[in-house]
Amino acid sequence: MLISLLYRNTRVKLSGLLRHIMLGVLASALLGGCGDPPPFHATDITGATFGRDFRLTDHTGHRVASADFRGKAMVIFFGYTQCPDICPTTLAAMRQAMDLLGPEADRVQVLFVTVDPERDTPEVLAAYVPWFDPRFLGLRGDAAETLAAAREFRVFYSKVPAQSGGYSIDHTATSYAYDPRGRLRLLIRHGETPERIAADLRLLLAGR
Repeated sequence: MLISLLYRNTRVKLSGLLRHIMLGVLASALLGGCGDPPPFHATDITGATFGRDFRLTDHTGHRVASADFRGKAMVIFFGYTQCPDICPTTLAAMRQAMDLLGPEADRVQVLFVTVDPERDTPEVLAAYVPWFDPRFLGLRGDAAETLAAAREFRVFYSKVPAQSGGYSIDHTATSYAYDPRGRLRLLIRHGETPERIAADLRLLLAGR
């Protein structure tokens, strides 16, 4: 009788202890979840010390800097108009992401920086970039400005001679996204889907 009672009391105490432990674990998980970073699909590079600024000329002839786009989410990509695959597919994906954003797309600025200023004149950029979306801007600089911008964004590019006598350009295929406060936040890899890009941009526009 005494053994049975002791067993029953011990079981009650253990049960209560386990209940308190489980409640503590659950509370910790919930509190910890409050501080979790947003579930971005792209790589979160918040706090990066590169990609701080640029000063280039857009395809309409205006000098622009990164600060000119504060208040909008910004996506910047380096490429060239004669690129056979990476550049057009990136711009097409951004156009689809803008479509998915609906009215929110007006709070997003997409910038295409040419790494081929020799061939990508303002006229060429004006015919190429807005074809994907009239809101997109093509940016260019002279050779020195292009190199400085690429270095600031840790973008690689190099001419590759072609047998025909012309050349193509190998270049970094990633894009960078900024929040409306002008902070570099995301590295978007080439091939990311428009749906996932749009979802990330919504988070940035929402202040996440």
